[in-house]
Amino acid sequence: MAASPPFRIVYTVCSHDCPDSCAVLVTVNEEGRAVKVEGDPSQPVTQGFLCGKVAKYLDRVYAPDRVLYPMRRRAGVAKGPLQRGREHEAFKRVSWDEALDAIAARLQETSDRYGPESILPYSYAGTIGVLGYGSMDRRFFHRLGASQLDRTICSEAGGQAWNLVYGKKFGTPTEDFRLAKLILAWGANIHGNNIHLWPFVEEARRNGARLIVIDPYRTRTAAVADWHIAIRPGTDVALALGMMHVILSEGLEDRAYIAEMTHGFEALAERVREYTPEHVAAWTGMTPGEIERLAREYATTRPAALRLNYGVQRAENGGAAVRAIAMLPALTGAWKTRGGGGQLSTSGAFAWDKKALERPDLALASPLGRLARVVNMSALGQALTDLGQAREQGSKGAREQKGRDQGTKGLGTEGLKTVDDGPAVHALFVYNSNPGAVAPNHNAVRRGLERDDLFTALHEQFFTDTTDYADFVLPATTFLEHTDVQGAYGHYFVQLSQQAIEPRGEARSNVWLFGQLAQRMGFTEACFRDTPEEMIRQALAIGADGHSANAGMEHITMRELECAGHVPLAIHADPETRPFLPYTQGPLATPSGKIEFYSETLAAAGLDPLPGFVPPVESRWGEAAKKFPLELLARKNDNYMNSTFANLPGHRKMEARTNQKLEMHPEDATVRGLSEGDLVRVFNDRGTIELTAILNVHLPAGVVAARLDWAKLHAGGANVNALTSERLTDIGGGATFYSTLVEVRKAGT
Repeated sequence: MAASPPFRIVYTVCSHDCPDSCAVLVTVNEEGRAVKVEGDPSQPVTQGFLCGKVAKYLDRVYAPDRVLYPMRRRAGVAKGPLQRGREHEAFKRVSWDEALDAIAARLQETSDRYGPESILPYSYAGTIGVLGYGSMDRRFFHRLGASQLDRTICSEAGGQAWNLVYGKKFGTPTEDFRLAKLILAWGANIHGNNIHLWPFVEEARRNGARLIVIDPYRTRTAAVADWHIAIRPGTDVALALGMMHVILSEGLEDRAYIAEMTHGFEALAERVREYTPEHVAAWTGMTPGEIERLAREYATTRPAALRLNYGVQRAENGGAAVRAIAMLPALTGAWKTRGGGGQLSTSGAFAWDKKALERPDLALASPLGRLARVVNMSALGQALTDLGQAREQGSKGAREQKGRDQGTKGLGTEGLKTVDDGPAVHALFVYNSNPGAVAPNHNAVRRGLERDDLFTALHEQFFTDTTDYADFVLPATTFLEHTDVQGAYGHYFVQLSQQAIEPRGEARSNVWLFGQLAQRMGFTEACFRDTPEEMIRQALAIGADGHSANAGMEHITMRELECAGHVPLAIHADPETRPFLPYTQGPLATPSGKIEFYSETLAAAGLDPLPGFVPPVESRWGEAAKKFPLELLARKNDNYMNSTFANLPGHRKMEARTNQKLEMHPEDATVRGLSEGDLVRVFNDRGTIELTAILNVHLPAGVVAARLDWAKLHAGGANVNALTSERLTDIGGGATFYSTLVEVRKAGT
């Protein structure tokens, strides 16, 4: 009998929140331990390499401080920040049976006493695998009758804004950027957090393309660009409209494409008349000549590719900004040429059968007999401290919930519900997220999490800022330890992620956890016993012939996925002979069937149907700037994924230069008597943090920058989100991290 090979290679997919969705080959030794991770050279976007974060992924999988067993908070241990490295002392190890039974009993008790809507799930994209992100969990919470979570914190404003223009989120294929002659990276740090687009950018530049970066911060990408335009935060919409003014006044638009594919051009042309280069220069900090030069270069270069990223939409006017920027390739007809057009996200091309996965029909069997209310995750602090409190305390005048009415979803912050629409939150179930670090208005979130009457269960891999407030901490798997299927928001490949190793300790997947909880709650529906393999088939809508029934996936079979690992969508199956040119033929999924410069949806809701520049309340033009004159960029670290990886020594070492630092323009430091290396207090009415000042001549004057980190790793126990607000974006109800005003003083003064 032949001996078993000492190593085997398993095809997996990185499930962290990144557009690249890399194909990862995992080498597993004969003891079942993963010993190597590498990019799959056969995947056309991954191209055989991984980012710096995931290249060190085994440091995460085998970290000595991983949560490996279910744990329950010890009696008498108060909720609140725990000393790093000693968190386990606050918890007692328990069995899965004990944990699941206790959690199920507490959820039932909460539902019986306060109503099922007093239970709030909180999750986001700690995994973007289709099953891990939203499947069995949604079934469970629908059947329970728990509040629904409006997952707005990252991309909702930009995604809805793009769809208002184009109907669906398609984009120029990543591989086609190599054909561009101009690449305009708008708020897109390609080299830092979209690294698998970078080789195609480099190829384009070797063939004569220019790279222009528009970003208030000198990112890795901006540092190597042909032209970096450091505009002021929150002025992107003004610049886009100013470019349109120049394009139309000089006749550089594509009239034939506009006539065939767009709606509302005349109204847009009238709107942009007021956005002269002189007016726009006063807002953006650019010169009128620079605005004219940018517009001409963009409009006259063929092909021109726009890479727009989600940082742009994390401002109060972020929806209008994305709408305006997204209109530029439609105005110039850039979509007609391969290598032209633009990309925010490609996720609209993946037609997963979400109803089969999430089963919203189960809500009919819940105690409510209907779908539950919706709570906006971008206002978690208010949800945990204000929502329902006045009603439960017998107050006649209930305070508003800073969430969105389900009937006006995506149309702004009007139609706010009051707390009379539902009970206070008394149970919180957190998974795929770390709200104790990433949610805006950190101090309000912390006050909510500290409530004695709030029961909190958490499914996690490490002791995070949020586990410090949990009643139960449950061990979660990494993407090497479970099976999933995945699309992408930066390419057009469906990929199967196979389990490479056995879960460490007693870690379990989201699918297993919520299936088990459902059975503990007495839910008898057969769907709660579905296996991951069965759910993958449901997501793909695999029919009797073995093929997917989903639009654009009809050629995909499970066998092909299992053999190849990755399969392109139909629109991208033959890129050389049948290249995908989105938005070049209709009808589109908009009310008019065309690209909408003038939004019929916004007009019907009584909102401005055209993009326009409204200075953010928290900006240098707002009244609050008299007290807090500095605009803060609450940035993310290049080598973390939001707060993921922040606890790993190797990743922290890569961010040592700027982590826990405040970057300031020398002029702003001088007027405050500050020098490089000073410990400074950064503050506003919401909170205070202490950082070390470093000078950065590349920042616009009046702008400071600091990085997101775990709060518990700061000396004061608070991170940059102690300064950010729960004010919502103009479209989509998203978080406004980049509309934040602060003042800075030397610490101790």
